[in-house]
Amino acid sequence: MRRGAGGTNGKRDESGEESTGGTGLLAQLRHPPGGRDARTMLLAQFLDRTGSGIWGAASVLYFTFVAHLEARQLGLLLGAAGISGIVGSPLAGRLADRLPLRPLLIGCHLLRLGTFCLLLVCSGFAALLPVVAVTSLAERGAKTLEMLFATRLAGERRSTYQALTRSAANAGYALGAGIAAIGLAVGTVDAYRALILGNALSFLLAAALVWSPREPDGGGRVVATGPAQAPQPAQASPAAAARPAPPASPWRDRGYLLFVLLDIPMNLDDSVLNVGLPLWLVHHTRAPHAVVPAFLVLNTVLVVVLQLRVSARAEGARRAAGAVAVYGVTLLAGCAILATATGGGATSASAALLLAAVLVTAAELMRSVSSWELAVHLAPPGARASYLGVAGMSQSVQKSAGPLLLTGVVMTAGPAGWLALGVAVAGLSLVQRRACLRRLASGWAAAGVIAVPAAAPPARSAVRSG
Repeated sequence: MRRGAGGTNGKRDESGEESTGGTGLLAQLRHPPGGRDARTMLLAQFLDRTGSGIWGAASVLYFTFVAHLEARQLGLLLGAAGISGIVGSPLAGRLADRLPLRPLLIGCHLLRLGTFCLLLVCSGFAALLPVVAVTSLAERGAKTLEMLFATRLAGERRSTYQALTRSAANAGYALGAGIAAIGLAVGTVDAYRALILGNALSFLLAAALVWSPREPDGGGRVVATGPAQAPQPAQASPAAAARPAPPASPWRDRGYLLFVLLDIPMNLDDSVLNVGLPLWLVHHTRAPHAVVPAFLVLNTVLVVVLQLRVSARAEGARRAAGAVAVYGVTLLAGCAILATATGGGATSASAALLLAAVLVTAAELMRSVSSWELAVHLAPPGARASYLGVAGMSQSVQKSAGPLLLTGVVMTAGPAGWLALGVAVAGLSLVQRRACLRRLASGWAAAGVIAVPAAAPPARSAVRSG
């Protein structure tokens, strides 16, 4: 029997594969929750995000210098992509309630492969618009399906798996950006086309890898494995029987829709890091422009190194709700630092901006765990696929509206705008925390759970979360 890094005896996870007691990042990557299938999915996501890093670093320059789009056309193109992404999440969740996850995810990757290759032959705004929109829809759908896949594979350790996903994804983005830097340095049309093909290849490899894992069980239901008797609804506790049944559709569940609505500003760290910090540096401080790449480097390194540790502290519904409040306070601190970065010289401004980047990344580390944990726990187990599809909209809406909020309102108001944004997010985080705790206390998060009779043999039972 193997021993983990910590010297404890190995034990079997839900997949039946031996796991170790090692808690470090490398040990967890070798033995993730979900076993071999989860490891394959992590590799698929790493390759996919490597391609995303390639395209993310080259897309604006490609559309500008190769496709010859004007700034207005580029804005419309990116806006259409954002709207398509909003639609992709609930659509994927709805389909996942009715169809197996694995072929759906493979289909999303292959759809992205086909539409992305069309970039090589499409020219002009009218031809590129539907291609980019469909690609974005499939991309957002794929991310939602990956979340559902992981939720079912990793079970109760889904927050650990989410942390591993974040670490693998950031490493992939960094590798992709490095590859893109080589192509951008060459700067020819053929170099840009090679980068497009590199991203397309990542879709093909991801689809091939997704083919091998087993279809995860659960479908959002609580199931028991082993020689258990048939479930007896009458065994449910009187308190559970007295609870009102949750709405069959997330669109009719006001409590869950409130969570999704409040989760939109809880994702603003993404726009602050990628849009707010660079533009604030360029237009409102004396810091050198060479500091801008350091924001991405800091973010990537901190996420890879710290995500697993932060996730361990925010595991579980109530701890995740507490992390939401910490998120708001941390982002407020980052915004306050930005508001004070305008008065000093180049050195002090650079130091303030880098400190703000660290605080925004710390907020991101907590948000990435708390949003997912709460989205899962607040959804009725019998309908988690469609509920998580709706929850995925919060990130897509933020990606569309966040940059506009920062450029059109926050930075226009100057330092006071950053302070107002921080105070608003901190206040909403407290509202989010209270609303989540109220819903958890009401029992709706546990509604729909099927009790297993006490007479069932305890040989091996497992809860598979969907």
